[in-house]
Amino acid sequence: MTRPTTRTARALLGTVLLLSGAFAMATEEPQYQILRTTEDYELRLYDPYRVAEVEVRGDFEKVGSEAFRILAGYIFGDNRGETKMAMTAPVSQRPAETTREQAGTRLEMTAPVSQRPAGTESDSDSDAYVISFVMPQSFSLDALPRPNNPRIRLREEPAGRVAARRYSGSWSESRYREEERHLLEALRRDGLQPRGTPIYARYNSPFSLPMLRRNEILVPVAD
Repeated sequence: MTRPTTRTARALLGTVLLLSGAFAMATEEPQYQILRTTEDYELRLYDPYRVAEVEVRGDFEKVGSEAFRILAGYIFGDNRGETKMAMTAPVSQRPAETTREQAGTRLEMTAPVSQRPAGTESDSDSDAYVISFVMPQSFSLDALPRPNNPRIRLREEPAGRVAARRYSGSWSESRYREEERHLLEALRRDGLQPRGTPIYARYNSPFSLPMLRRNEILVPVAD
């Protein structure tokens, strides 16, 4: 039987550590100030932060598995220089089309990454999502190690205001949609204008008890 390559072994190890609760112990998160708290959401002002992200296709509730494997491999050393990085929080998920015009500064990769021209998305893209890992604050965008996997993009999320609705429990799409609808209705009521598609942020291991999970819906809002 063929032995797995070092790169593959590291990716598999990263996935095992991730899914066994490694990122549940993460303490570092993007820095923000709380501007206002209501019964329905928290209005935050985020500092810029860096992310590694990958686009995947599939069911809303299942696309995370493939993305976790790829991104965990990157932070556990599948990069130029074999640099290992600490796991942070949250792990975010959003529709792929929102990254074309609304993403922040992106670090260009040496390997080609396929992109769709703006405005060319179709119904066939409705099952495409971008999954993101937040990078440690100690790394600037230029200092982040280059991924060996050309599917991974490195990007800086710009500073800005974000409305965050927190909830615990199931990771199901039906629960997410319920909370998303509640948040968007509250923003309309309060006269806040969303400037991007809602982002699904998860802070815990898949093996954590649902009642103890921290889940958030993040909606960038206009200044």
